Amino acid sequence: MSLRDRAYTEIRERIVSLGLPPGSTIDEAVLREELDLGRTPIREALLRLSEEGLVTIIPRRGMFVSDIGIKDLRQLFEIRVVMEPLAVRLAGQRGTEQHWARMEEALNSVPDAGSPLENEQMIKIDELCHSIIYDAANNVYLSTTLSTLYALSLRLWYYFLKELGSMRGAIMEHRAMLEALQAGDVDRAATLMARHVTVFQEEIQAAMVGQGTHRD
Repeated sequence: MSLRDRAYTEIRERIVSLGLPPGSTIDEAVLREELDLGRTPIREALLRLSEEGLVTIIPRRGMFVSDIGIKDLRQLFEIRVVMEPLAVRLAGQRGTEQHWARMEEALNSVPDAGSPLENEQMIKIDELCHSIIYDAANNVYLSTTLSTLYALSLRLWYYFLKELGSMRGAIMEHRAMLEALQAGDVDRAATLMARHVTVFQEEIQAAMVGQGTHRD
């Protein structure tokens, strides 16, 4: 992994998991010290993250972690609810037994109800399942776009984690998708993915309204 990619991966993880919270100022000097990286890879990573909507650059003021608002939520899921089922359809056509075995392994690692950090583990499993589907779809443009959109959704998940409660049901939807894909029922798998994305949007939106988050 190049220094630029390492910087991108680590800063992105901090933003998505709220180590760098929405609206906070990004201090490049602090990042250079904490990540033990030079100015160039840090700056390149931040510019890339700004293109993906996770960082906001304001000339003469600095860089900030992008805020979260309902308008962002609507626009994000308008795209995901179309593109995620497309990825499933392509995965159903192009995926291999190795992909489904990896997905099966991920789903078999679901923690017991009430386990410490249960939802955090569920998030990782959901992320891995989506990543496997993107890989199985075998379309670099679709995969790159969906990975960017997923990161934005993932940050919402972390932000409203306490309000959302258990996400066990959402993970079990991936089990049903996997079974449909293994059976060659691409239409059912795509329908399940559309529902998965739509329900998640509704739950996030309800949490945002409950918190009084009405920013445009």
